[in-house]
Amino acid sequence: QVQLVESGGGSVQAGGSLRLSCTASGSDVDIHDMVWYRQGPGKQRELVAQISKSGHINYGDFVVGRFTISRDNTKNTVILQMNSLKPEDTAVYLCSAEVRRPVWIAPARFWGQGTQVTVSS
Repeated sequence: QVQLVESGGGSVQAGGSLRLSCTASGSDVDIHDMVWYRQGPGKQRELVAQISKSGHINYGDFVVGRFTISRDNTKNTVILQMNSLKPEDTAVYLCSAEVRRPVWIAPARFWGQGTQVTVSS
């Protein structure tokens, strides 16, 4: 089975930084798109940042240069560096990855358990 394990959430004051990490594990897996989403209280889930296997990156409009996504394909790990955090960034941040295996007909998407980020004013 494939598992995504996130770490790095926590509580910070406005203007602070946090670094989220997500590692995919499993045998014979080929990890393609890795994506960070977030869901704030009473809000819909929204895309934070996405990075393809080749390194193509896409950010949510609200990021505006504050966050940086990167990945290490040798470790199946994606990193989200978040700077200049605002109270409105408070949310559960979820990691997702598109996974392919030779024995599968089609790719499958897996999700981590989520990590809480709380930004106080």
